[in-house]
Amino acid sequence: METLLINILNGLCYGMLLFIISLGLTIIFGVMGVLNFAHGSFYMLGAYLGLWLALHLHSFWLALLVAPLLVGALGAISEIALLRPLYNRDVSFQLLLTFGVLLILDDAVKLIWGAGYHSIDAPKGLSGTVHLLGSTYPVYRLFIAIIGPVIAVVLWFFFHKTAWGKMIRAAAMDREMASAIGINVPLLFTAVFFFGTLLAGMAGVLAAPLRAVGPAMGDNIIIAAFIVVVVGGLGSFVGAFAGAIVLGLVEALGVQFVPHLQMALPYMLLALVLLVRPRGLFGSE
Repeated sequence: METLLINILNGLCYGMLLFIISLGLTIIFGVMGVLNFAHGSFYMLGAYLGLWLALHLHSFWLALLVAPLLVGALGAISEIALLRPLYNRDVSFQLLLTFGVLLILDDAVKLIWGAGYHSIDAPKGLSGTVHLLGSTYPVYRLFIAIIGPVIAVVLWFFFHKTAWGKMIRAAAMDREMASAIGINVPLLFTAVFFFGTLLAGMAGVLAAPLRAVGPAMGDNIIIAAFIVVVVGGLGSFVGAFAGAIVLGLVEALGVQFVPHLQMALPYMLLALVLLVRPRGLFGSE
């Protein structure tokens, strides 16, 4: 039972980290219709910037504040300079472009920080452990498991109760009609891409104390993020949350019950959902 509880908590921690990453991917796709292959690289860049800022500012919390803003700013510049000219062209151009951005960011990270792996300590106050049913568990992992639902509630309130959130939803439903009623759709798209990449950068900073910060970390996480958004339903906010929890628990419990299938479980989950419900758990037709 102790091992089961630890694995469930690990699954929730990993799931909430996936949710923050996948949420940015979901928002960008749901509003703009862009599948951003470079999303994992923005996550990786957030981890590196968080590591660098934490070492120089001597504060993890300042790094968590500043690094996502820098990543979001780079995302906004990328949308204006690179993606905007391609909106009226075939979607394959967007896919190739974002894949090119992925390669550029990966090489830029290697040039600046090297090809080695780095680590960062959890912030003070969250670096200890707590006792749960006779076992100890890291406080920082509990923090990640809790902050995910908090972010979900805040963003649900933003999208459903604020003027900007309603404009974003309107543009997602019908961008031509949104433009006709006076919404500045190009500016809105830039803001959405900024916010989506900001979430990726935030997830990178949050992941830095949990995972080794290295050049390949974005490539590994983006596969799981795409599985989350497909399982939950492309463009679905609730689906991203549900898909992240399901995938996190499947991977964590797989370690305990079917360790020989652990690597295959995410893809088995994806195949099962697509067979039973091709549009995802909460996706629309």
